[in-house]
Amino acid sequence: MVAAEDAGKIGVAEKLGIESGMVVQELGWDEDVDDNLRAAVEEQIGGDLLDEDADETVSVVLLWWREDDGDLVDALLEATGVLAEDGVIWVLTPKTGRPGHVEPSDIAEAVPTAGLSQTSNISVADDWAGTRLVWPKSTKAKR
Repeated sequence: MVAAEDAGKIGVAEKLGIESGMVVQELGWDEDVDDNLRAAVEEQIGGDLLDEDADETVSVVLLWWREDDGDLVDALLEATGVLAEDGVIWVLTPKTGRPGHVEPSDIAEAVPTAGLSQTSNISVADDWAGTRLVWPKSTKAKR
């Protein structure tokens, strides 16, 4: 039974494109985050998630974001500070009907202002959805 549970946890990390050895930063942690998702990511990378004080280049940023967390553009700009050229930001928001739910249009409006492109949306946990953000291809060529 434990093996099936572990396989499910690793599955979500793989859905997020997280591979062994990647450097992953977590922003916006609070009591309501999904601990199973966090554990799956840490197991997949073989280490701990970095916090907001990290200054090394990261492959993936997990940004837990809720409706009342402030200005999403500012948070995205902060998240891009240490993001690798081929890095990914996952904006993790409460699903519809859950406390702190963020309208998809709010994310869509913030993304280009922060210089990013939105590529996909997935369910990452019972209460959380993920929106995948990357550097635009044209920006990458200039960086």
